[in-house]
Amino acid sequence: MNIYKNCPTLENDKYILRPVSDADLEDLLKVYSDVKAVPLFNSDNCHGDDFYYTTKDRMKQALDFWKQAYDNGWFVRFAIVDRKTGKAIGTIEEFRREENDYFTNCGLLRLDLHSDYEKAAEIESVLSLIAVPSFDLFGCDIVATKAVPQAVERIKALTSVGFTLSNEPLIGHDGTKYYDYYVLSKA
Repeated sequence: MNIYKNCPTLENDKYILRPVSDADLEDLLKVYSDVKAVPLFNSDNCHGDDFYYTTKDRMKQALDFWKQAYDNGWFVRFAIVDRKTGKAIGTIEEFRREENDYFTNCGLLRLDLHSDYEKAAEIESVLSLIAVPSFDLFGCDIVATKAVPQAVERIKALTSVGFTLSNEPLIGHDGTKYYDYYVLSKA
């Protein structure tokens, strides 16, 4: 399956993961303007973008770029929709990374959640939809995601579903070394 030709919708009893759309603008603006959430987002190697968006125009630019990235096969950006409210409460970006460091042949996953959902049980439910399927969706041997030390609930969720902290740095396009990555290996 080529995820860039046919992007699946993944769902469980709590959440739906589906490609982002313009209809998510208002919901996602609440996520990306959430000052408690932004410090937990992974902006490593993102050309200076800190993912703090406070206007509809800036959020629309991000949505347009995410759609362009999908069309070009750079990455997939899923909206995370809460089944109870029908609202997007965050996004997951993922792509297959091929580089000359430990994180090659890797599904690199970036999880951005509204701070109200930054709870271990909620994160586990979201991860249950994407972590293991990533091996087939992205044809990778490992899945990695960043969790900064202050992301206590996120770390608890990651370790609960089998991720372990890597001592290896992710090397950025400019040679910068990034740490705090948790890895799940293919069984």
